[in-house]
Order: sequence, then structure tokens, then C-alpha cells
Amino acid sequence: MYPSTKLIHSIPVDPLTGAISVPIYQTSTFVQEAPGLNKGFDYARSGNPTRQALENIVAELEEGKTGSAFASGLAAIDAVVKLLRTGDEIIAVDDIYGGAFRLFNTIYSKFGITVKYVDTTDPAKVLDAITAKTRLIWVETPTNPTLKISDIKVLAELAHATNAWLCVDNTFATPALQKPITLGADIVIHSATKYLGGHSDLIAGLVITGTEELGREIRYIQNACGAILGPFDSWLLIRGIETLHLRMKQHCVTALSVAKFLKEHPAVDKVYYPGLKDHPNGETARKQSKGNGGIVSFSLKDNTLDAARDLVTSTRLFKLAESLGGVKSLVSHPATMTHKSIPAEQRKAAGVADSLIRLSVGLEEEEDLIDDLSQALAQLEVKEVRHFNQIALTDQ
Repeated sequence: MYPSTKLIHSIPVDPLTGAISVPIYQTSTFVQEAPGLNKGFDYARSGNPTRQALENIVAELEEGKTGSAFASGLAAIDAVVKLLRTGDEIIAVDDIYGGAFRLFNTIYSKFGITVKYVDTTDPAKVLDAITAKTRLIWVETPTNPTLKISDIKVLAELAHATNAWLCVDNTFATPALQKPITLGADIVIHSATKYLGGHSDLIAGLVITGTEELGREIRYIQNACGAILGPFDSWLLIRGIETLHLRMKQHCVTALSVAKFLKEHPAVDKVYYPGLKDHPNGETARKQSKGNGGIVSFSLKDNTLDAARDLVTSTRLFKLAESLGGVKSLVSHPATMTHKSIPAEQRKAAGVADSLIRLSVGLEEEEDLIDDLSQALAQLEVKEVRHFNQIALTDQ
């Protein structure tokens, strides 16, 4: 059975009524027949039928053992870090989401958990960074925003050889394209706000584990700390997941066309997209993923904050906003938006230039999106010519 067909039919029909859509159990508590004797649920923080249906679906989708749904992607990350103890060490990808960086460096550093940032596309650098204290290797692949690709299978082998876990943020690829647990990862996380939800209408996070034991620990943290996903957002997420495979196919097709257009544009310096032939990790991407996703990043030859700001405020279809993965195309400027919490020197060392722009390519027609980028880049070139003329007049 094809994964898309399997997914659709993994979403259960309600056994009580026959409803083909999972019901929304909008309740805080459940009546018990006697103390401790219930129908599987007692209090909605500990478990809710709608959320449970979602958690089972995502566990099956990622081919993991357990799924846990949280109130946001950062709440999901937070739950994973809570598996660690004072003195433990994380090795994390250098090109990391700014929110994860902020959580690691300003919250958990106070509790004695240290983080080393490494280019995880080079296994030798990861190996050199591992110590007896290393407990978790944290990878985004593709990364946000420069779309580096790390070899999940190789990193899993390194982690397990040193009694560490490998956690893969699979937000950009989604299980429609890539399944890290099947490649050896211990934990997969998602900002389900993005592609899994797919419609820019919810905030959610997911943790999927490769073993029941790890799953029990995550579920304990979920219940003890309480950052759970509510029933309505769980239902919205289930509805979004139903069309995941179809949406991801189109995101991939259109994003590749956009990347090829940008690659040839004279105002563009670099284009970051795993589907391009010159991507440095392209072979790894093809080996472990069925597609290259809907995110395209690029930098300008005019590598200034001003040039980037001019471009991201000149697009018409690409809406300037945080987040990604929805039906409508979005544009963002990582240096001043998603990654502003990372110090400038560290950000630039990881490849996030001042002029780097991230596109979330939506489901509009590719010709319309390319026309939009073309007119925005043309405005940028006009401004550059005017600036050059002003300098020339001043010199005279």
C-alpha cells in the first residue's frame, strides 16, 4: 500500500457514531464509574481522545513507536531537552533555528546543560566534538535557513556508539519525504505549525520516539509539565495531515522552479536548495529523502541588511511573515526575524548572511510566483542604479 493511501486510512472512523472525521472531544474531564475506574481517560491534560488519535497517526506516519502532541514546536523541543540532566552535553547543528538556540543558550544553560554547535554535515567534526558528557545530538536536516543536509544514518551510528540519542527535527522534510527513525534516529520532532498543519491556522509541536521506553519518558514529561495540544488544534492538525503527501508533491515541484529561476538571476549571489545540482549535500539528500521540500533560501550580491529589507517588502504574493509551510507563499529575513536571537558573528559563521532571504514556496502557480520575485528583484536593481548615480554626483 502506498504511504499516502495508508495515511488516509490510518485516520480512524469514530467507533461510537461512524463519523468519518475524528470528533473533537472538547472536554476538560471525564466521568468515572468508580475512583480510578474509567474508559481510558480521566483528565484532559493527561489524555484526550482527539489528541490521542493525532498522536497515534503521527507515530504511524513516522514509523515510530509513540507520538506526543504539544502546544508548540518549542514545547516539543523543551520536552526532549528535559530528558537530560545537569552536566549533560548537546551537540547541535550550527545552522540552527533561532528559537532552539535561544532555548538552549538562555534557559537550559542555567541548569548546567551545555551545547556545542557543529557543522553536522561533516561527521568527522561531530566525532571530534563528542565527549563522555555528550548525551544528545541535535540535527535539523534540511536546516533552517541554509538547507544543509546531514547524513541521518551516519550520525545515528555515531550517537549510539557513544551512548547518546540522535534527535532529528524533520519539520522541513516531513515524513512524506523523509523518515529519520527508519534511518536510526531515536527521536523526531516537528513544528507541526508548518507543513503538517499546512494552512497557517494553528500552533503545534510533535515528538515521535523510536522506542516505547523513550515514549513513556516523553509522555511523563508531557503530563507533568502540561504543555499539551488542545482538542480543537489536534483536530485541525489531523485535517491538515490528510493532504500532506499531495501538498508536499506540489511544494517540491514549484520550489525547484523558483530555485532555478533565482540561480540565473544577476542580482542573486547564492541559492540554497537541495534539488539543485550544485548543492554540496545533494547526494545525501537524494539518498535519504524522496524530495527536496518547499523552502528556498538565497542571498543577494548586495550583501546588506538594507537590500534584503527592500526585497522582502517589495514582493506581492510572497507575504512577509514568520513561519512557513502553508498554502500561501511567505518570505522572511532570518537575520532580523527567525534568527535574530543568534549573535551576528555566530549567525554569519553558520552561513546566515545579512542578505539571506528565506522563501516558503506555497501552492500558487509557479509562473505567478516567479513573476512576483522578478518584479521585486527588478525594483531592487532600480534602487541600486539610483544609489550608484547619487554617489557619482556626490563625487563630482
